[in-house]
Amino acid sequence: MQTTTKLVLLLAGSLLAFAQAVSADTIETKDGARLVGTVVKIDGGNVTLATAYAGNITVKQAEIVRIDTEKPLVVRLQGGTTMAGTLASEGDGKVVLSGNDGAITTGVDKLATTWGVGETDPAILAQQRKWSYEATFDLGGKTGNNEKFGVGAGFLAKLTGPDDTLQFYTKYFYEKSDGDVSDDRFLAGIDYSRNFSERVSWYARDEGGYDNEKDIDFYNIAAAGFGYDFAKRDNWKLTGRLGLSYRYETYGDPTMDDVKSAGLDVGLINYYRFNDYAVMNNTLSYVPAFDDFGDYRFLHDSNLEFPIGSSEWRLRIGVTNDYTSRPASDKERMDTTYYTKFLLRWQ
Repeated sequence: MQTTTKLVLLLAGSLLAFAQAVSADTIETKDGARLVGTVVKIDGGNVTLATAYAGNITVKQAEIVRIDTEKPLVVRLQGGTTMAGTLASEGDGKVVLSGNDGAITTGVDKLATTWGVGETDPAILAQQRKWSYEATFDLGGKTGNNEKFGVGAGFLAKLTGPDDTLQFYTKYFYEKSDGDVSDDRFLAGIDYSRNFSERVSWYARDEGGYDNEKDIDFYNIAAAGFGYDFAKRDNWKLTGRLGLSYRYETYGDPTMDDVKSAGLDVGLINYYRFNDYAVMNNTLSYVPAFDDFGDYRFLHDSNLEFPIGSSEWRLRIGVTNDYTSRPASDKERMDTTYYTKFLLRWQ
């Protein structure tokens, strides 16, 4: 009886293993390696194979001599032909795409991209604009010899397309020291840029707000010009900007003349992703007046971002410098702020 039971279990296990082998997709490479799993996608000269033993494996398409799939995928060939079906190798790098509309014999190297049946074409998705959002919040305080309490918040909405980016943003910070307001700042702005070649773009932006710490009742900077991407990779983008601006500032001090001047707009925007965890952001902005280049405003922000638990929550640590060459009376030219913020990003 026990022998019979063992025989049945052994037979069942063998059949299960055989069924899994039959239903699995397979890839064979030039060096003789045979990989078994599920072909997730073919794109950009790579084939992604999901396996139970090593997770997702990426194989260079140029190294593949055979590829066979059991479940149909929508396949687009390099020539543009698109059909849903399964892949079966014939040897020598040849593969047959079989579907309801017939069969096509082609080369493994001619498979341009794939996606799941019923899913949206990746080429269409790439052309669609997508909104993304982020909200920041920071809170600080101190008790003892003096009392201090500060709170800050910010929001960013970004619409990203294949050739353009539109951003709406706002920031606010408020701080009290020993019962007196020591800092009160607010700004809101819009920034639009559009590439008309791979690296060259044009942009327009406008930002306004107030800064009670600098005795600025209201300021506005409107600018437009051209940008150039010195670096443009998946993990690194460095963009320089040069344009014309109009700067307007009014002060609480009645003895200070308001600023109303056209000028230059010089900027540098840097984004660098070190790995899947750390991201560095840097921005520089220099806005001098045409009638007096000694009258200018310089802004700098640098920060590092780290994930907290999930991909939506992040921690941002950074520093900002705000330099006004001709501040209100009894005010410092340079304001430096060190900050730590919680950031929530979603789509």
